[in-house]
Amino acid sequence: MDALVAAAEWFIGLFQQGAEVFVGLTTGIIPLLIILLTFVNALIALIGADRIDKVGEWAARDGLVYYPVRYILLPFLSCFFLTNPMAYTMGRFLPEKYKPAFYDAAVSYVHPPTGIFPHINPGELFVWLGIAAGIEAQGLSVVPLAVRYLLVGLVVIFIRGIVTERITAVMWARASDTAAATA
Repeated sequence: MDALVAAAEWFIGLFQQGAEVFVGLTTGIIPLLIILLTFVNALIALIGADRIDKVGEWAARDGLVYYPVRYILLPFLSCFFLTNPMAYTMGRFLPEKYKPAFYDAAVSYVHPPTGIFPHINPGELFVWLGIAAGIEAQGLSVVPLAVRYLLVGLVVIFIRGIVTERITAVMWARASDTAAATA
């Protein structure tokens, strides 16, 4: 009989723990996300969607000077203003030769800023919250880690964008050589 009571207490305790987590989310992160989303939408309305779109057109220019615009600024702004998964649509302003690299940069950046800007990718927020819980359990602030994670993410997407652009160019050149040889 004691085993049955213990099993029932464990079973209901599982749901009680789930309810505590739910209440924590409802009073913690969910209001924060709603306020951040409201702020970002208001910011977009103030700046103007057409101005944000012009950044994408600017990033489409050829030249080394536009690499940081194309693979740092544009993915960051896309992720911040459009969030995941809409951020990828900013690639529509880029020529075909830059689209794979932009996508690689943007998709690689939807998680690093989550610690500071949780509205960017709330679907992956549980990853950051798990990391943050471990840091806070040690009595440390999560802000320095969040800032470093955001900055390292910018470096990584810049490198990935350039590398993917080069790989795409090589692959397309091979594809056109193969097509010419078989024609």
